[in-house]
Amino acid sequence: MGFKTINPASGETIRTWQTMDSAKVWEIARLTQTAFRKWRGLTVAERIPHFEKLAAVLRENQDDWAVLITTEMGKPITEARAEIEKCAWMTEVYAANAEAWLADEKVAVDGRSHTVIFQPLGVVFSIMPWNYPFWQALRFAVPGLLAGNASLLKHASNVTGCAFAIEEAFVKAGFPADVFRTIVPDYETVSDLIASDIVQGVSLTGSTGVGRHIGAEAGRNLKKVVLELGGSDPFIVLEDADIDFTARGAVAGRMLTAGQSCIASKRFIVVREIAEAFAARFTELMTELKVGDPRDESTQVGSLVNPAAVTELEEQLAQSVALGARILCGGQKIPGPGCFYPPTVVTDTRPGMRLVDEEVFGPIAPIIIVNDEAEAVALANASEFGLGGSVWTRDLVRGERLAREVDSGTLFVNSITKSDPRMPFGGVKNSGLGRELSHYGLKEFVNVKGINVYDHG
Repeated sequence: MGFKTINPASGETIRTWQTMDSAKVWEIARLTQTAFRKWRGLTVAERIPHFEKLAAVLRENQDDWAVLITTEMGKPITEARAEIEKCAWMTEVYAANAEAWLADEKVAVDGRSHTVIFQPLGVVFSIMPWNYPFWQALRFAVPGLLAGNASLLKHASNVTGCAFAIEEAFVKAGFPADVFRTIVPDYETVSDLIASDIVQGVSLTGSTGVGRHIGAEAGRNLKKVVLELGGSDPFIVLEDADIDFTARGAVAGRMLTAGQSCIASKRFIVVREIAEAFAARFTELMTELKVGDPRDESTQVGSLVNPAAVTELEEQLAQSVALGARILCGGQKIPGPGCFYPPTVVTDTRPGMRLVDEEVFGPIAPIIIVNDEAEAVALANASEFGLGGSVWTRDLVRGERLAREVDSGTLFVNSITKSDPRMPFGGVKNSGLGRELSHYGLKEFVNVKGINVYDHG
């Protein structure tokens, strides 16, 4: 079965691809399983040089692969280059820390020697989204492979070119053949792989609905699973916040990948005392952003991923306006062949409106006015999601106190939500389970094994 990848900024067909037949997928899966048996025999120290080379390969090919990202999913070229650089940096962080993070741990118990060791599980199957096509896939693959696992990648179909470029990166870095492979399976084969003895774990980044389905498949077959799902991150602005600094943070937090990010700031919860001033400055800054051809170096906001994404935004906004929300800027699709939507700020929003209750995957920012910090935290937690969030205040002690009260996997004080390879990343509630990045992510797909030695006697 064939499918096309489409440039969302122009509507032009990039390439026609073929879904792999089942026999081909299984052939690749078995090759990956065989490669794992050899790869796991290397020490962590022996694996590290491959990752140092991978970081170099990513930088050497940064310009070409950034263009590929931009062409397939519409991200501005400057953001695409930054994504490749972040992948290289993350790879270096893991190469520098993996030996310490995976070192045996001695435990004092009742025998002569008690040791906890970390052994790889096997082939781990990753199902990844389109919005950060290199970062999402490598964020999983690098720690998984460093721990000694092998990896199969099933990427979103609209970034199939990126999926095979990632496979090429591992080849260029000199990794053993088949330790990392990209596959293009149909849905039935995905389920069969999860059920098979070849796959020992599953990592998914995607929507909550898909996460429930994949989690059920993995659970039914007793496979370890990590799910990084949707988010509706609160951006809490307290009355003592610096308005200009905070508004600039709001723009950066909302407009990551044109707002198409699970960790983008999505609900702007503002204490009434400064709500009007904040909304005015936020709107002014959003209006100044340049929307246009993502290949242009000066473009700050590229296209949305496809026409359906634009339609979804239009419907979410229309329902909210019908219930009393007011548009301060933007609010209408930009004419032309591409999937462009302007930065949009909406005020007088409240629970019951789709812009507040749902994940908004695009450049619309709803402002919700509250009376005080207690109401702000209660509203932040009144969501099915719990991925990230932020609190903006001059009082850092107060900010950290509120950070502990918000239900989320990460919470930032005076910074937008972001991922960092040295810190754990993941969510609670319908934002998923398990962790990626840091030593916590490195140990998600390992056998945490205890070895106990007693004196004969």
